[in-house]
Order: sequence, then C-alpha cells, then structure tokens
Amino acid sequence: MTDPNRATASSRLPHGVLTGVRVLDFGIWRPVPYATQLLADLGADVLHVEPPGGDPMRQFPDIFATIAAHKRSIVIDLKSADGLARALELAADADVVTEGFRPGVVDRLGIGPDAIRAVNPDVVYCSISGFGQDGPMRLAPGHDLSYQAVAGVLVPEGGDPPARVSVPWADLAGGLSAAFAICAALVGAIRTGEGDTLDVSMTDILATWTGSSGGGNAKPVGRRLSGMPGYGVYKTRDGWIAMSTITEQHFWANTCDALGMEDVRDLPLMEQLDRHEELRARLDAAIGELSQEEALKRLNETAAPVAPIHTRAGMLADEHLRERGTVFDGPDGGPWLAHPVKYAHHPPRPPVLPPEVDEHHGQGWL
Repeated sequence: MTDPNRATASSRLPHGVLTGVRVLDFGIWRPVPYATQLLADLGADVLHVEPPGGDPMRQFPDIFATIAAHKRSIVIDLKSADGLARALELAADADVVTEGFRPGVVDRLGIGPDAIRAVNPDVVYCSISGFGQDGPMRLAPGHDLSYQAVAGVLVPEGGDPPARVSVPWADLAGGLSAAFAICAALVGAIRTGEGDTLDVSMTDILATWTGSSGGGNAKPVGRRLSGMPGYGVYKTRDGWIAMSTITEQHFWANTCDALGMEDVRDLPLMEQLDRHEELRARLDAAIGELSQEEALKRLNETAAPVAPIHTRAGMLADEHLRERGTVFDGPDGGPWLAHPVKYAHHPPRPPVLPPEVDEHHGQGWL
C-alpha cells in the first residue's frame, strides 16, 4: 500500500518562481543534488537520474532526505544503449541538465554538453567538479578537504597547524553557486534565446571566498574526520598536505602503496576504523619524513586523493587556479579573483575597480 505521507513531488509542489522549469539531474552524492534541491525548492520540476542500485548518497538517509525532496527519481543505466537513448530523450525536453562526474566521463557516456546540445540546442548544461573541467588538476581525485586545501581555506594566513572546519564547505558552496549560475543562465536564455554550458569548480568557489586579502581567521575544530585514518591534514618536513580518503578501498590502497604501507593496503573499512590510531601514527611517520613536494609526487603517482595545503599567498600563486583564470593580475597589478563560475557562451563581466561615490548620479537603468 502506498504511504499517504509520500505524495508525489508534483502534487505537493507549490507555485514557485521556477515552476515550469525542467531539470534533468544526473548528479549523485551531494554537490549536484544540493544545487538541484535549491531549484526544486523554488518550484523546478527536477527529475533525478539514479544509477542502477540508486544514488550512493542513500547510504546516508538523513542527508539524502534533505537533498531529494520535491524531486522525482528514475533509474537509468547510462552504459546501456537503451539507457542512453532514454536519457537523450528526456534531455531533449529539459531546460537544465546537471552532472557531477569527473571531467571527461559524461563525454564517454554520451551525455556530455555536445551530445545534449545536439538534441536540445538551447539547454543550460551545468557541470560541478572538484577542480574544474580544465587545468593541471582537473582529473585529480579528491573530496571536500582537498578542495579546501588548494583554495587556501585551511590556513589562509599561514600558521601551524592548518584549521579544519566540520561543515563540507566545498560541497555546499559548489551546489549553491551552481544553483545561482543556473538561474542566471536561464534568465540569459530568456533574453537571448541561447543556453549556456557552466563549469563550476568547488575549488574555484572557495578560492573566491578565501579572497586575495585577509579579513578574519578560521578556527580549528579538529584535525581529522573522526575514525578515518586517511582523511585529514598531515605535516611534511616543510609544510602540510591534505588527504581525503573516506570509504573508497582503492584510494586507501593507493595511499598505502605510495607510503610503503603495503601490508595494510587491503584492510577493509571497519578494520581501518578499529585500528585508526595505529594507522594514523604510521601515516604521520611516513609523511613526516618527506618534503611536501615528495609527498605530493608519491601520492599523485598512485592516484591517491591528496592536495597541497595553501596559504592565501600559495592559493593566489597556484598554477592550476592561474591557468583556469580563477586568479589573475588585475588592473591595479595585484592578484584578483574572477567570477567563480565559467559560462561558455555568455561570460560574466570582468572585475573592475569600484566606482567613485555617486559616479552614476542621475542615470537610470542600463
């Protein structure tokens, strides 16, 4: 029997500012579903495409409940011909398509921006990823802590040790910024008849929050996610790194392989938790013998999720952020931060110096 408290999303949907907007959501875990939840809260019709077996975020039902309300769910195997055909059929009538795979995956699956635009030229296509769709770190594995590290969030002014926040800033900041960017692109589509392709990098978003100058100090709330030996900040001989292995067995194995801990590479998660103090001590010792450059090189070579922990100055000089244009030299000659979302067809206005007081006196709307 159907639970009367589980009415369909459409029957409980109020008339919101986004009522009538169709969103095809290929996202799993948290960042993309959080973005589309914000849109659904405003009335958008969100169709959540889940993989066979369901969104892995369902393992955390309390969190999943907060990012799945007012949505409809459909399971599609995107690796099958029938599944891909169904996905493209749905995309043809969508206003917005969202995804959160690692860069390049959607193209291999056949649901990348070009494939979707072939059936729906005016669609707003939004990708959320850790480091963005281009740049030297685009394919680097990572989680929230990795993006905080590169963005200068953990230790903006320098100091020892880096501060860690308990809230997943990158996930939530990326989702919020994506929702904002989608709404902006929808307005642009109404005005111009053209959609857009949005590249939302969680690292870029946090970098703009860290900013190019000070304004407050973060407070440490604990060194590591409790019980996870491979998730936390670790001191090298000359600096700090962040590792963000959570439940992924292959990332734990990659970490152990890089640090000469092959005897524990195959430990299942529950045994890692039971032995977390021992394993943390071994990681501290192994990493503490290396320079930051050596540690990053070793861990990157085995595809372990690792990132340098930057100060603000380090973030502003970071090669990845510079190559993406997130950080650039502004009109005053100092480092500036660009708008954190990239629009392929309708880019935002570049930053400029602020106007003088009352500079536009007597002028109306543009």
